[in-house]
Amino acid sequence: MSRLSPTGRKALLTLHLVTSLGWLGADLVLLTLGVAGLRGADPAVVYPTAGLLVTWLFAPLSVAVWLIGVASALLTPWGMLRWRWVLVKFAITTVMLGLVLLALTPTVRRLGDLAPDLTTRDRLDLVIPPAVSTTLLLVATVLSTYKPWGRLRRATAPAARRTVPAGRGG
Repeated sequence: MSRLSPTGRKALLTLHLVTSLGWLGADLVLLTLGVAGLRGADPAVVYPTAGLLVTWLFAPLSVAVWLIGVASALLTPWGMLRWRWVLVKFAITTVMLGLVLLALTPTVRRLGDLAPDLTTRDRLDLVIPPAVSTTLLLVATVLSTYKPWGRLRRATAPAARRTVPAGRGG
């Protein structure tokens, strides 16, 4: 795959930062709505709002962050399998994307439909997942900033085949 020019890399990095920060911001808003709902705010306002946020902002941003992250890994010198921190960040983002699309989004939409009849257990479904995902997003941010652990071990080249010169049977 071809590499990007320095200007292209900066543009891709900027796009990755903007979408990642947007995802973190949407996550914090979701957590704030969850805490408000847990503390007694009007469930007819909090949970439908959370459903809109997850549907129209949170889930699309999570997909955008993942796609732009993969593009960044493939089109820049960082690569996908060269550095441990990139691989860990990719794993965190992939797991979070799956959880957002397959678990959180349907759950929050359901909470919006059940708003007046929610139990405390139901209300925790809008507090615990955003708290965990905010933590994971902060971990990914720290990984991007400090770039720990060094390079992945390079695969060693296969042993050179020993060739027998013509006329010297073995």
